[in-house]
Amino acid sequence: MPLRMDPAEPEPDWMLRLDAAEGIATLTLDHPDKLNAWSWEASRQLGKRADQIRFDDSVRVVVVRAEGRAFCAGVDLGMPEDRVTGRSPAEKVRNYYEGIRWVHERFHAFSDLPQPIVVAVQGYCLGFGFEFALMADIRVCADDAIFALPEATVGVGVDAGGDLRLAREVGAGWAKMLALTGRRIDAATAERLGVVQEVVARDALDDTAYAIAREIRDNAPLAVQSIKRSINALADRGLADALRFEAMSASVEFVSEDMPKGYAAKAAKQPVEFEGK
Repeated sequence: MPLRMDPAEPEPDWMLRLDAAEGIATLTLDHPDKLNAWSWEASRQLGKRADQIRFDDSVRVVVVRAEGRAFCAGVDLGMPEDRVTGRSPAEKVRNYYEGIRWVHERFHAFSDLPQPIVVAVQGYCLGFGFEFALMADIRVCADDAIFALPEATVGVGVDAGGDLRLAREVGAGWAKMLALTGRRIDAATAERLGVVQEVVARDALDDTAYAIAREIRDNAPLAVQSIKRSINALADRGLADALRFEAMSASVEFVSEDMPKGYAAKAAKQPVEFEGK
């Protein structure tokens, strides 16, 4: 298998914990010792959780939150090295392409849930973590939140649609500024750009997210879901085609010489000189 699809852990040990009460489902990133680092396994779990939520008539809104000092500090730096294989560079590109498309499908199952999604972000929200947060309908963050798409600094393109969703939210210019530089922005800047809708003190983050969720929950569910579908139909025009192109474009970088150098340097906190090959 070029990409392992089976669960690596029993469900009680999943990174994504799911709870539901009073019409609100809570999806919690629960791997704080690794700053909730993302992985193929986390993507698989996200798809499974989306399937659980989708047809649960008791769930009217979803809150996404995280344990620990970071929402999600990005992809597990060891992930790309040993999960995708190929008998040749061409086959490895093909396998990355299909693997990235598989991730896109899991993300789509979540972002396209009929129920609105409210995300609460604290601390680092980087790379895949930022891409995950951008799939929510409403984003609130703590005043210590830090956002970035650092993929270019380690030799890969943004591959899960975060750059595309960011362009949808804040415009192409700012999406390029952040994705091409890998620059980090603080909570105040994220609010000014429109990345998040509200910034609050860290100890008020969960309360704020659940207050918004309760407002949504108490409205007519069919009307709420209709509104989400209608706005997404406008906002996401062209997104599916762009994601297919992104999957192919990003697959090439995963077999470059720059990528392993970039990941190794990032893990070692050392500078790197890319050669473009």
